[in-house]
Amino acid sequence: MNPVGQPLQLRTNYKRLGVFAVIGLVLFVLFQILPSTASDTLEQQDTKVISKEQAEQAAVTYAQNMLHLQIDKGKEALVTYQSSSDFFGYLSREKLLDQYNKTYESDYPYDVFRVRLTEQGDKGTASIDVHMKSGKAIAFSVTPPYSEYSAAMTEPNKEKRGNMLRVVEGDMTLQDKKQLAEPWIKQLGLNSDQLEVSAGDNGAGLIYTDPSKSIGSSNLQVKFAFEDNAIHSIQPAFSIPAAHTAYVDQETSKAKWLTILGYGLLTFVLGVLAIVYSALSRHHTSYKRGIFLSIFYFAVATFSSYNLLPVFEAQGLTGFGLTIGMIVQTFFNLVMSALLYFSLVGGDGLWRKAGLNAWARAKEPGYGSYVLHSMFTGYLWAFILMGVQSVIYIALDKTIHSWSTTDATQSPYNMLYPWLLPIMAWMAGISEEAVYRLFGIPMMKKLVRNTFVACLIPTLIWALGHTLYPIYPVITRPIELTIIGLLFSFIFLKHGYIAVMFSHVVFDSVLMSFSLFALGDVPDILAGIITIIMPAVVAYIVYVFNRKKKKESYPMTPHPEGLQ
Repeated sequence: MNPVGQPLQLRTNYKRLGVFAVIGLVLFVLFQILPSTASDTLEQQDTKVISKEQAEQAAVTYAQNMLHLQIDKGKEALVTYQSSSDFFGYLSREKLLDQYNKTYESDYPYDVFRVRLTEQGDKGTASIDVHMKSGKAIAFSVTPPYSEYSAAMTEPNKEKRGNMLRVVEGDMTLQDKKQLAEPWIKQLGLNSDQLEVSAGDNGAGLIYTDPSKSIGSSNLQVKFAFEDNAIHSIQPAFSIPAAHTAYVDQETSKAKWLTILGYGLLTFVLGVLAIVYSALSRHHTSYKRGIFLSIFYFAVATFSSYNLLPVFEAQGLTGFGLTIGMIVQTFFNLVMSALLYFSLVGGDGLWRKAGLNAWARAKEPGYGSYVLHSMFTGYLWAFILMGVQSVIYIALDKTIHSWSTTDATQSPYNMLYPWLLPIMAWMAGISEEAVYRLFGIPMMKKLVRNTFVACLIPTLIWALGHTLYPIYPVITRPIELTIIGLLFSFIFLKHGYIAVMFSHVVFDSVLMSFSLFALGDVPDILAGIITIIMPAVVAYIVYVFNRKKKKESYPMTPHPEGLQ
């Protein structure tokens, strides 16, 4: 980090850093990319899937031929990716994924395309689950107009929910249900005489269990739901052991409290302190400095919310409810943008007051070359961090037996423009390094007088903000990100805000790009590649613009002594 008023210099031994970067990339490829050596927790799923258009056509054919529905092709179908997160998590936790994929996945997938179709004359909707690889229809639900089934299912009280479902069914007897279900059981290739029959909550619904099809403590079940004396839905899937569900619920509850208290509350405190210190250090900084980055953050965050419209629509949010939800999210984005702004101003002021130039200004001599070399340094450190993350995951897998599951709400399959997903890497890199490093470290150092502790406390707050990710036990990500965050702190203290911002952006961009590669489409693959090189493009543009704007007085050269 440069002293205030001195020429901008970045002291980096690229040869030494490059060797560690290559090692990091090798570890990343071995432990997170190659399926033959990757940890079960990090296992990449088969990416050869059908297109959404093919899924829609398969659903229309099934609805017409099997359900005898007249589909309104003038109304656009909603195609979303859905996943049985709890069941996938159970398989992942018990190391049964490979066995299940070889034995049952072709008939009973945990990942599907759910296609919602509209009947002609607005007679209702039909949702068809389609296998993402074979295009085979797996399950369906048919909802008539003014259906009360969804309202009944959202009732949290189990007994009350059962009573509501019984009313929705139309007081059907068990024999009535079995008579309607029998043709579908045969259609699935099962023999009802060999199945165990039971009812759902308070006698509602019908469940067939096949003891011959099992994996671990899970058995195949075919669940029927009824509405107005007719079949509402059929869902063949493997059961989720009660012990696993209870464990996940307990961990999720713990994660919510860690997020609310450890991250949300303490980040709010940081925000208040950022306002205070931006005022106290105003003579050492400028209130104009954080405006552009804060506006950029707000724009990206707001667009990212809009990009998830398919997720909201699949959850039933439409019209007024969707509008209110977007307004609330926009307000939250505005608050976070304000937090970023005051962190940038306050952090810059605190460092300059201490005589250090943590965030170089565009008007300073050597700025263009400084940004360019910060980018080079950021890439190398990002590759190192990817290797460190891989080793951490393997270590946690072997010690606390960490495992992960799916999250359909964050999947690029459920985005309007999946190729723009990695732009969130810039949002994270800019904001998190500003709040928890540029501002968090000097503010905490005023209180604790120890650099390591001053780095550790904001890093812990940042790490606790990731506990709701679908990785268990929930302490997995805080442990991982505490280590990663301390390395980010080291990069920041050594090279400044711009370098650590680039390292964070590149780190996230590479990981997010693999989500685009998994889609398999040429445009998405190209978007992923462009995303990885975009930080270099941005830095070069800044370099060229700055060079044309003003001839630099202090050309950049790597420091011969390496890392200090």
